[in-house]
Amino acid sequence: MASATAATAASISHRSPLCKSVDKPSPAFSKPTLKPLHKTLSFTLTHKIRSTTAAKNPISDVISSSESYPDEEDLVFDNDDKPREECGVVGIYGDPEASRLCYLALHALQHRGQEGAGIVTATAEGVLKSVTGVGLVSEVFNQSKLDQLPGDNAIGHVRYSTAGQSMLKNVQPFVAGYRFGRVGVAHNGNLVNYQTLRAELEENGSIFGTSSDTEVVLHLIAISKQRPFFLRIVEACEKLKGAYSMVFITEDKLVAVRDPFGFRPLVMGKRSNGAIVFASETCALDLIEAKYEREVNPGEVLIVDKDGIQSLCLMPHPEPKSCIFEHIYFSLPNSVVFGKSVYDSRRQFGEILATESPVDCDVVIAVPDSGVVAAIGYANKAGVPFQQGLIRSHYVGRTFIEPSQRIRDFGVKLKLSPVRAVLEGKRVVVVDDSIVRGTTSSKIVRLLKEAGAKEVHMRIASPPIIASCYYGVDTPSPEELISNRMSVEEIREFIGADSLAFLEIDSLKKMLKGDSKNFCYACFSGDYPVVPSGIVKRVGDFVDDGLNGSIGSIDGGWLQGSKENKGEDLDVNYEEQVPV
Repeated sequence: MASATAATAASISHRSPLCKSVDKPSPAFSKPTLKPLHKTLSFTLTHKIRSTTAAKNPISDVISSSESYPDEEDLVFDNDDKPREECGVVGIYGDPEASRLCYLALHALQHRGQEGAGIVTATAEGVLKSVTGVGLVSEVFNQSKLDQLPGDNAIGHVRYSTAGQSMLKNVQPFVAGYRFGRVGVAHNGNLVNYQTLRAELEENGSIFGTSSDTEVVLHLIAISKQRPFFLRIVEACEKLKGAYSMVFITEDKLVAVRDPFGFRPLVMGKRSNGAIVFASETCALDLIEAKYEREVNPGEVLIVDKDGIQSLCLMPHPEPKSCIFEHIYFSLPNSVVFGKSVYDSRRQFGEILATESPVDCDVVIAVPDSGVVAAIGYANKAGVPFQQGLIRSHYVGRTFIEPSQRIRDFGVKLKLSPVRAVLEGKRVVVVDDSIVRGTTSSKIVRLLKEAGAKEVHMRIASPPIIASCYYGVDTPSPEELISNRMSVEEIREFIGADSLAFLEIDSLKKMLKGDSKNFCYACFSGDYPVVPSGIVKRVGDFVDDGLNGSIGSIDGGWLQGSKENKGEDLDVNYEEQVPV
């Protein structure tokens, strides 16, 4: 039976346990029009800036407000001005406590999504059971909910997106029936040809129940004529463009798939009882005592069933383009992502900053939590003490649920508290992982100076972000990205810092050495490895938000892309659309 299956697979994809990449140039296309950056990325002031100086808000034309800046008493820190990972996925095969292990693994991946969570299991009778809900993993699941999820196989998902109507229906994993049975899927990523595929499917009679691009995958599986089942997945994935790391579950199989560019991470591990585990990060494997085996390779399909593990290569593909922001911000420091320690990467980012952008200072602090490791690297290299100058509260609810920027700002001081004993009278270097809109950084500087810091020097452990991401990361539109609107000196003046320096992109690539060509830097350069075609979702504003109606009726949530891969210019102008 296994050999027959392999023979069938060979007719579509060649077998390859490693599914290695082959060098192939990315298709040429024109990148978005972006404001060029100044060649030098470090500027220092010779005079002191008043901490209460109000600068013009560079996104005042994007976010409606009656004022250009809040009153002095409202100057609070908004810790949500960060790119956000969209999802985390888990798959477990062959463990009698699969649902409970999946629940724990999702806890470990909670940082990848806090809006909703779900688990699907396959019972001994071949029935797929599902529990999904809105909120944190601990809020969605309890003992009674886990008791409803028997079986040795399970997949799970945590998601992040902005709030919207009917959000529960977009919480994954999705389960669908087709003529040969039922299938569940959990997806991390974003499909850049979603609109084109959905339009074709609807033209042929498909009916969609969500606004999620993941649902397209289920429809493609359902209409496939391939047998056995996993070849349906292969055929469906061959039509997808963009980022996807997915796990599928049927009555007797678990399937893991990663897109040919390997944008989003996916790893495989093994428990002592032989159970196979897939997860977005190795930190999930650690919690449930699964030994890390290897990555799911870019373009690889892994099928796990009673006959063992089978590996197929999805399709010929170019060199990987893994997301560099996994190492800058998204992943936990204790994870190994794309074969590299996240902790080591961030420590080296800090060391490079200390070497290339030094400044006289008395103390180095971090913006917790993602800036901590880079700050430690900076302090060690500079020979300056690292101290905890900002204390983060982990017990404050998220504040961005409110509809306006001004309302969001009111609760932010609850999140970060400056330590006056560390800061007062000191020349302070504060290390953060990135600057997105700049509103967060300006409030951090104000907090530190109000706490008595003599000077505040901002060091950013990533290059300037000048372009949006289409591959599963929540980033604002280019108009809202401060580095696309201002030079480094203008940003420094806007945030009120005494100096500002970013990690140079050339230094970042030099640190990565021979692996540098295997990472995606689109958010820093505007050069996209996969050309968006048709109308592309603007991730972070309307991804999976549950809005009903036609694609064109989702206000501002779509970008006009190029026409397939024919070398046309990529049009990134937002469409004027009428809200639902």
